[in-house]
Amino acid sequence: MASALTLACPVPLAPKDRILLGHGSGGKLSAALVNDLFLPLFRNPVLDCLEDQATLSVPGSRLAFTTDSFVVKPLFFRGGDIGSLAVHGTVNDLAMGGAEPLFLSAGFILEEGFEMEKLRRITESMAAAARDAGVLIVTGDTKVVERGGADGIFINTAGIGRVREGLSLSAANARPGDRILVSGTLGDHGITILAEREGIGFDSDLRSDSAALHRLTADMLAASTQIRCMRDPTRGGLASSLNEIAARSGVGMALNEESILIRDEVRGACEMLGLDPLYVANEGKLVAIVAPEDADAVLQAMLRNPLGRNASIAGTVTATNPGYVTIRTSFGTSRIVDMLSGDQLPRIC
Repeated sequence: MASALTLACPVPLAPKDRILLGHGSGGKLSAALVNDLFLPLFRNPVLDCLEDQATLSVPGSRLAFTTDSFVVKPLFFRGGDIGSLAVHGTVNDLAMGGAEPLFLSAGFILEEGFEMEKLRRITESMAAAARDAGVLIVTGDTKVVERGGADGIFINTAGIGRVREGLSLSAANARPGDRILVSGTLGDHGITILAEREGIGFDSDLRSDSAALHRLTADMLAASTQIRCMRDPTRGGLASSLNEIAARSGVGMALNEESILIRDEVRGACEMLGLDPLYVANEGKLVAIVAPEDADAVLQAMLRNPLGRNASIAGTVTATNPGYVTIRTSFGTSRIVDMLSGDQLPRIC
């Protein structure tokens, strides 16, 4: 169908002298950009950890610090908008490091001619999301560019949170035997954005899963001190998050397809458009690597939280196939789940 023609090629040719959409995908091109350009120039011990947030020790406290930018298209979608998404995404980056989110900044890049009423709706949504999450937006900035210099509005955020002493979550912590826990259905956000962008209708209430996850992560951390790592699988989906962890920890990841929950309408849209739901973005889900002896306790804590009511143990960390993610399909076969070079769905966050 016509909408499929607008999808980005997942493995674009990568010229050395130009930026592609895939460089912002969270996949192989993104990793190459970070490792080949940014990291060598900005290198320091904190940045070298390459976590979703930087954990910083200051006198009397440990702080988590993160930054993010939001360019989602369309600006308004079922389940949220660019404003609430900016708050949720920043809070979640802090929460994945085990931090209690405290303060956010908000920077707005506005295109000349952008409707004031849309800006009001977005900022009201952003303010409501911050109140619901219990964080304060304490500083910000506004820039306006000429017509054609931006697509209406882009939002940049930063976030600061507090990390308790002794807690050290990292993608480098996974060990063979650990369990892979996923907090719910995959692909809801990415397929919602695609459907609204391309005019695909669903006979269902499918909507973005955009949500702040810090209360869920607090429940999980209260249930166990043996959580190795947490990630929110946004750009590049679950597959990219697990590939990053596998590479950083030098372990394999073995998933069980029958334990991964995907809504029928998401699965149907992916089959129709030739997408893999394991790579589709989520904005209100997380994946956690947990020691085997505590996996059931963490799962029960997740199930008791509304944002984890569909949680499952989706797989196991292995000593075999280090650096690779594999999945056991419902047909009894196995396949490699590699990290994509580019982006199946650009501008989904």
